[in-house]
Amino acid sequence: MSSRESFNKHPSFTSQEIDLSDYFFTIEGYEGFFYTLYLITIPYITGAVFLFFYVAKGNFSNFMLLDINAFFVVWLIGYEIVATFILIAILISFLRYDKKTKNHKQNRHH
Repeated sequence: MSSRESFNKHPSFTSQEIDLSDYFFTIEGYEGFFYTLYLITIPYITGAVFLFFYVAKGNFSNFMLLDINAFFVVWLIGYEIVATFILIAILISFLRYDKKTKNHKQNRHH
């Protein structure tokens, strides 16, 4: 078997399986409920924290002046922040995976 064939047997980054229960607490049988709950609450809390520290500059009285009842707007702000962090984490994971693959390939040649 050539080194190219053994390198190609290493699964690609995009072909890996991802189990969300490794990252989130769920109860078996209620995964859909928990993922929906996380989808709603995590971006909203992130958006509210962002508004508190960045927009209201950490001042609670300024924060209370904001229209925090605009749930969808706060959620969208949080969603964008969470999505950015997830994309950065995916990029870092890809770069680490690529580095492991290259190291694996170099070790096979020695």
